[in-house]
Amino acid sequence: MKKCFISLCALGLMFLGACIGGSGSSESIPLPEHPRPDFERTAWQNLNGYWSFTFDEAKGTKALVENSLAEFDERILVPYPWGSKLSEVENKGDTAWYGREVVVPKTWKGKRVFLVVGASDWDTQVWFDGKDVGRHQGGYTPFECELTDVKFGEGQKLIIRADDRDSKAHLYGKQGYGNVRGIWQTVYLEARGENFIRSLHFTPDIDASTVKVDVVLVAPAADGEKFTLKFKTGGQNTFTEDISGKDQASFTVPIKGQHLWDIDDPFLYEVTASLGKQDEVNSYFGQRKISVMPFPGADYNYVALNNKPIYLQLCLDQSYHPEGFYTFPSDEFMKNEILLSKRFGLNGNRIHIKVEVPRKLYWADKLGLLIMADTPNFWGEPIPEARKDWEHCLRGQVERDYNHPSIFTWVNFNETWGLRTNGVYEEETQEWVRQMYHLTKDLDPSRLVEDQSACNRDHVESDINSWHAYRPGYVWESEIKLYVDSTYPGGHFNYIGKNAQADAPMINSECGNVWGYEGSAGDCDFTWDYHIMIDAFRRYPKCAGWLYTEHHDVINEWNGYVKYDRSPKIDGLDDLVPGMTIADFQSLYYISSERYLYTEVKGGEAVEVPFYASFMTDKDPGALTIETELVGWNELGEFNTYQSGTVAVDFVPYKSAPAGSTIVDIPNEKGLYLLRFVLKAGDEVLHHNFRTFRVKEGGDATVDGGRLLTFAPASFAAQEWSVKQTSIYDGLKVDGFGHGYFEYSVALPKDVDVKNLTSVELLFEASSKQPFGKDLDQSEIQDNFMLGGGTFDHCKSANAYAMTDEELWPSKVEVTVNGESIGEYALADDPADHRGILSWGSQPLNRRMSEGGSYGELIKMEIPVEVLTKSVVPVIRFTVPEDTNGGLAIYGKDFGRYPLDPTLILKTK
Repeated sequence: MKKCFISLCALGLMFLGACIGGSGSSESIPLPEHPRPDFERTAWQNLNGYWSFTFDEAKGTKALVENSLAEFDERILVPYPWGSKLSEVENKGDTAWYGREVVVPKTWKGKRVFLVVGASDWDTQVWFDGKDVGRHQGGYTPFECELTDVKFGEGQKLIIRADDRDSKAHLYGKQGYGNVRGIWQTVYLEARGENFIRSLHFTPDIDASTVKVDVVLVAPAADGEKFTLKFKTGGQNTFTEDISGKDQASFTVPIKGQHLWDIDDPFLYEVTASLGKQDEVNSYFGQRKISVMPFPGADYNYVALNNKPIYLQLCLDQSYHPEGFYTFPSDEFMKNEILLSKRFGLNGNRIHIKVEVPRKLYWADKLGLLIMADTPNFWGEPIPEARKDWEHCLRGQVERDYNHPSIFTWVNFNETWGLRTNGVYEEETQEWVRQMYHLTKDLDPSRLVEDQSACNRDHVESDINSWHAYRPGYVWESEIKLYVDSTYPGGHFNYIGKNAQADAPMINSECGNVWGYEGSAGDCDFTWDYHIMIDAFRRYPKCAGWLYTEHHDVINEWNGYVKYDRSPKIDGLDDLVPGMTIADFQSLYYISSERYLYTEVKGGEAVEVPFYASFMTDKDPGALTIETELVGWNELGEFNTYQSGTVAVDFVPYKSAPAGSTIVDIPNEKGLYLLRFVLKAGDEVLHHNFRTFRVKEGGDATVDGGRLLTFAPASFAAQEWSVKQTSIYDGLKVDGFGHGYFEYSVALPKDVDVKNLTSVELLFEASSKQPFGKDLDQSEIQDNFMLGGGTFDHCKSANAYAMTDEELWPSKVEVTVNGESIGEYALADDPADHRGILSWGSQPLNRRMSEGGSYGELIKMEIPVEVLTKSVVPVIRFTVPEDTNGGLAIYGKDFGRYPLDPTLILKTK
């Protein structure tokens, strides 16, 4: 039986028309664009769209291959893997058959015709008009088959069989997030000459202002045949060289006035490569250099882009879609994936345990985002069959993706997955990993290579000394310091056995809070811990970068910058510091404070706040100042501005050092205060940050002509709720689920003459209360997520409290006093984000959290004096009516957003 050979090229321009589906109807097709702008021929035909489909193996190969497509009992939307929603086919088997009629254009007559499959998992066989034309084993890289006996302009039958039976020796990655079965990348036909370009690689050399061009042909060139490289951008001369009798050649092409590719200026040289009149391929390259160099003024190294150190601020990109799994719904979606990272202020993504879809890599090239490219793993032991599949994938991945300037490193393995035999990472396997590191370097000497992204301190040999850690925010300072202090040439920390560190840049390659809490953080406000973590990273420049988990949520991790469907999360930063966004944590010009994000101080204190500058660039912005402003809320929830100032800061390229300080005069009043600091170059804002101060020992809030009467949320005299009622940390906050009430008996002070009361107001902080999985079901969490099992409830973890997003959980509270209604209030949501400062400040530092970041709205209601004074012990009831059922949370002075307990403001004559 023939084997399909690995596709070393992919082809064509955008196909704008429609595709004839398996049913014979003309329908618009998904992903109509050419799948590989880095290697495309003009004569191609997109075969995405509806194909006939069946799981029915019982019919037999002969019937399915030779009979009509009526033998197929379903249809599938290619290129989505069966079992995904976008495929429109349920997962009902391990082996499936695809069929459709294709018409090869008459204009291709005289050309060789190839079928190209971008990727199909795992054992894929192809028949054309009943003839076996090839087979490929592997799930992540492209393959192609030549079609013979083509009847140009006439319909012919194409059949593809995909066998995706489970094997722990096959690469699988994180398909537990959605099993990727069968075809999952674009399928297309293309026309080629008798001889054609099989491979075309560009290796830029910015130091010499040249680019090396390596071309491989399918057969030796004819006498007098020339290879031509025509530049469509960049103003370069056309390059032509005789290639007679050669099936491969290397050329050095000068690049005059070179325009470098950079993340801020991702210029691409677009070219057309020609083999005489036989073949023509459109491609591109970025003129850039990836290397390692000393950090200025230091004895440790950084990754360098174009001979300048680059501080890596990356995210883990699981690159999954809830309805298409590995396959995205549109090209625009892939473009937006890259734009999201840019909007967050990141300079790169790590494509995790997946060979990425080429068009997404194209958008990284086009828009300027660095890529760490993982090779997927197998989940069994490192037996020969598994090693073979892995090496096949690596070779195909490097071959296909060589020209993407965005890729700066290949990541061979992750967290020792698949590398243990009977639970042990054996020396023989370590040596195989070393061999694969060197193989990757041989395949691509222009990039960095990681032996693995290490979680178990078990590097063997690597260009990047990477490490993983998941911790709550308050642990990060000591965690980073451990790696900084333990990293030096010759050291054995983070390496296994006798292997030792060289001078590789040390970076974190997975971080966050998701697995830093007992049993996982679940869905929570990730930004508070993130804020503390990034402040810590920026104070330790020896750690040459970090990689946050993750770009978007997946089925068992809810700590993404955005949700799984890519809808936004709401962090509340702009409410605390106008203009502040998540991107401030990734600013090249960064100011932090050497104080913890939340600090308790005494009222009236003068507190020195030292600043630390981290400037990870040599771009001089001009004269710098830190503008400070102290603001805060008192026990009445009143917001005030208290003081402001400026601190001058000197710019030094790649500066990581103290940057002066300011004295903060803390108001002598109980409350919550926030020191905003904004780094400016003239009028241009470069960075926002802040610190918070809680005053519990200070003066009490006062009102003119009155007094305050407070009662704690947990002091209710009665309560009844349709679902359940809980209290947080001994009553700092109380929750009622469903419909029901909290009732308080509030005795008026004996020295208050009710006859002199002129007005009464009720002030309290409240929100709705959404019942989460952890509230309704106490069963144990199952966590076999990688292989498709587990508990997929975002708030099943005891630590979870869903972060604010666009999905609201509304409720309504009706307030009665002594049985008479004084009003009702619509509660918009049950939020949790950066604004819940007091909720974060009250969390114990024990790797557990409860309702972190949650907060409510500040509500003020007027109580008629005659209603309140009906009793010397007024009864105040907060009720959620049955028709609302949205629950109620009441916050106290040390939880939520405002430093107050429910309060009666009693004003007298």
